[in-house]
Amino acid sequence: MATHLITGAGSGIGSEVARLLHERGDTLVLLARSHERAAELQEQYAGARALVADLAEPLALEQSLAAGGLPERLDSLVHAAGVVDLNPVADLPAEQLRDQLDVNLVSPVVLTRFCLPALRAAGGLVLFVNSGAGQTAHPGWAAYASSKFGLRAVADALRGEEAGNGVRVTTVYPGRTATPMQEKVHAQEGRSYDPSLWIDPFVVADTVLHVLDLPAGATLPEVTIRPFSLRPGS
Repeated sequence: MATHLITGAGSGIGSEVARLLHERGDTLVLLARSHERAAELQEQYAGARALVADLAEPLALEQSLAAGGLPERLDSLVHAAGVVDLNPVADLPAEQLRDQLDVNLVSPVVLTRFCLPALRAAGGLVLFVNSGAGQTAHPGWAAYASSKFGLRAVADALRGEEAGNGVRVTTVYPGRTATPMQEKVHAQEGRSYDPSLWIDPFVVADTVLHVLDLPAGATLPEVTIRPFSLRPGS
């Protein structure tokens, strides 16, 4: 039975990943931003542990994680949490830029560093759920894309650094996926939202599980998933 630490398990792709792993009996350690959210996740995923740590506060993250305690071995760390706010650079508040960098980039680095001993002990995998915005930046997406381009750099560096320790690193780049975040993006873009046009989050989660289940002698450094009918910005 494998043990996985997952961020973003309360919604979207992270929720689907947690559901699939929970259904097959794997052990889940879930990150929650508050005690209330932790209780909700533990009720949703019976038997899971929830650690209270806010990704929006990276400077306090390691202390929160130490207080919660981690398993001695982790088979995977799945970074599925994220926030997005669209604005052109000309109208981009520094606070909005900082918020996205903290949650999408700085905290994943801090969390990964903290989890490395447990990942090394298990010969585990770090999986970053990135975004198509981590490969191409469109107008209005400067802040979010910057955080995701940075996350790509972290994954590339980490892959080389940890190969000798038996830790694999994979980045998954989903295009537009039918999640609550995507609905918010459409609202910010002033467009109507039709989830049937975009990737089912189950498809991304199923791809994540395929990566997690690869034998120890194989790795997928990067996986890109796109909607079949591509649209501008997808």
